[in-house]
Amino acid sequence: MIAVYVNPENLTLELYQKAHEALVASGAPETGRIHHSCFGEPDRLMVYDTWDSQADFDAFAAHLGPILEQLGVKMDRPPDVIPVVAVDQSAYTSEPG
Repeated sequence: MIAVYVNPENLTLELYQKAHEALVASGAPETGRIHHSCFGEPDRLMVYDTWDSQADFDAFAAHLGPILEQLGVKMDRPPDVIPVVAVDQSAYTSEPG
């Protein structure tokens, strides 16, 4: 399992929504994606995903890269890809306090 952290220079809420729509329309494979979150200020968003494997992420990224480029999202560096050592989802299964 891998974690992928993407921190573009200029990802706004509008660009994120356009990218999401384009990814759905393109048929980008989401097989192997365990978690997706987008966070930050509306004019400076970041993305964190977990994937079953590098191959699963690479198949998705083959669609994502050209879409981000077409939308003008500036990537000052490639995504950080980090091996996942442990996952604790107990906070997601607990009853609200």
